[in-house]
Amino acid sequence: MLNDIVEEGGAALAYGGVGVALLALGFLVVEITTPGRLGHQIWTEGNRGAALILAAKLAGVGAIVTTAIVTSEDGLADGLVGTVAYGVLGIIVMTLAFYLLDLLTPGSLGATVVGNEGESASGQMAPACWVVAVTDLAIAAIVAAAIS
Repeated sequence: MLNDIVEEGGAALAYGGVGVALLALGFLVVEITTPGRLGHQIWTEGNRGAALILAAKLAGVGAIVTTAIVTSEDGLADGLVGTVAYGVLGIIVMTLAFYLLDLLTPGSLGATVVGNEGESASGQMAPACWVVAVTDLAIAAIVAAAIS
């Protein structure tokens, strides 16, 4: 029993490390695709649009990573490689979807969702924030469903 706990604990730490690294990559992607310093916008300025976009990205990456872990049947090394591959693939597809939305919509989508353009006169988030967030979650669901 103790051996199982040690072995499974090690696997949990390894998968946890991979998950944290992929979440950090998701954060970096939002940082790159939107103007300004994301951490400052969310924690200092209280930018709700930026927070929503980041939260959706992280939830999506988390769903993909979770599905990859749950469905991995081979050894730990293969499971970790698969988790990294699917996580990176999901982030790439989410990023491509963001740029496609940016191409199809007026103005700069990144500036709209995190800038003053991202808020209406009443201080509410721009509808574009919700579109980007739901697009990230939908892409994550699609990638997670494709994992077998």
